Amino acid sequence: MRELQASINPLREGIAASSAPSPCAFVIFGATGDLTHRKLVPAIYNLAHEGQLPTNFALVGFARRPKTHEQFRDELRAAVTEHSRFQPINPTVWDSLSQRIFYLQSDFGDPKGYEALDGFLKKLDRDRGTAGNRIFYLAAAPAEFETIIDQLRPSGLIQNSNSWQRIVVEKPFGSDLATAERLNSVLAGVFDERQIFRIDHYLGKETVQNIMALRFANEIFEPLWNQKYVDHVQITVAESLGVETRGGYYDQAGALRDMVQNHMLQLLALTALEPPVSLEAGAIHDEKAKVLKAVRLMAPDQVSQFTIRGQYERGSIAGQSVAGYRSEKNVAPDSCTETFVALKLLIENWRWAGVPFYLRHGKRLVKGVAEIAVQFKAAPAVLFAKEGCAPLSPNVLALRIQPDEGIAIRMNAKVPGTVMNIQPVKMDFRYGGSFGVRAPEAYERLLHDAIVGDSTLFTRRDEVDRSWQMIDAIRNGWRTASPPVPYESGTWGPPEADEFIQKDGRQWRRP
Repeated sequence: MRELQASINPLREGIAASSAPSPCAFVIFGATGDLTHRKLVPAIYNLAHEGQLPTNFALVGFARRPKTHEQFRDELRAAVTEHSRFQPINPTVWDSLSQRIFYLQSDFGDPKGYEALDGFLKKLDRDRGTAGNRIFYLAAAPAEFETIIDQLRPSGLIQNSNSWQRIVVEKPFGSDLATAERLNSVLAGVFDERQIFRIDHYLGKETVQNIMALRFANEIFEPLWNQKYVDHVQITVAESLGVETRGGYYDQAGALRDMVQNHMLQLLALTALEPPVSLEAGAIHDEKAKVLKAVRLMAPDQVSQFTIRGQYERGSIAGQSVAGYRSEKNVAPDSCTETFVALKLLIENWRWAGVPFYLRHGKRLVKGVAEIAVQFKAAPAVLFAKEGCAPLSPNVLALRIQPDEGIAIRMNAKVPGTVMNIQPVKMDFRYGGSFGVRAPEAYERLLHDAIVGDSTLFTRRDEVDRSWQMIDAIRNGWRTASPPVPYESGTWGPPEADEFIQKDGRQWRRP
């Protein structure tokens, strides 16, 4: 696997090679929330630790709760201490960063708060050299997105000068096609598409970034990456956790909208895309959009044939008893929200004609794991039939996204001995062990890219619209279909999901 390792690292650098970041102010709307404390500020600290922040940089929190700059800094220090990948916290790095952290209190709909923010940022331009460059990060509740964007328009915060402004929008990006289109329209009234960064943290993971490197930097794979040699593809995102504190949100969203619409369809697009003409963001977005447009939309009467949905019941995970979904906090006792979904998607283009893509996601499964598995067609077994070695196991290329990011290949080999006995074996490597460094957290890479203006690992408007078209078609079919089938927590999902893929003569992998 050394050749594979050597080819991946240089191209990974090329995918998002960028110039030094420009001075800027980074404004977080909803700065007192969990996302800021667990992900955003630890990622910004990690970037500072590695010298990847602009020299002239300021972080401004904007939220409803009253607090001073010092109180905000103390809270963020505790968050960084708990969640940064660099431990223990480096006091020199933190002290330098903390002096560039500030806080403003305001309701999101109060124009005076945005006037105060505008004045404060202009002061930072003078005192801290942030040059009028601004990133606005929407870490507030989705219901507040439109309010915040509307307030940015008249406030003077969006300038038409030599400076730049960008907005980063967290998921969920709408709840269906209509709401996504509305949010896009609101954004387009203030920002150009090149200024809008729709974030999907899955795209910041190392293995996801290296899908194109694996394909296009290794001649042994790309010639086989089509319907002539690939039998099917499985994309699995399994979680052992339940809904935790997100019951109210999750009961409205469900597995299909929470995970499939964004993360999993992006994984599908990156796995199936054609070679882009360059590694520039626009070229890669063009190819992803083509894949999503080629996925066959399901008619209402086809949904039961191409999907399975389930809901977890009481069970045990790692020896601990866990409650069923309907017993979770803020979940309706008669809820029909799906916590498991399996899909069969068909991409109607030359490369993938007749190759099914099976997507599977669920909560309270055996373990937390995410992978893309490309299963090739089995080699002819004629040569080994007399030796009793037929049928041969098909080759599988598995890209592990989490945990232990890496790539594994299953191939056939002869067992040592005097008889011809062929068994599948696995060649495996992990990024951390192979390259000797711990991979950056996904948010580190994505925040850095937003600062330097590289939108490659973000999603474009047409990708969002098409993914919602696909999800809406499925949900329309579910309205008249049977409710989710139950499955025991701590299993791999409902038995019906096994039957779903077995009817095609295939079976789910056990990652």
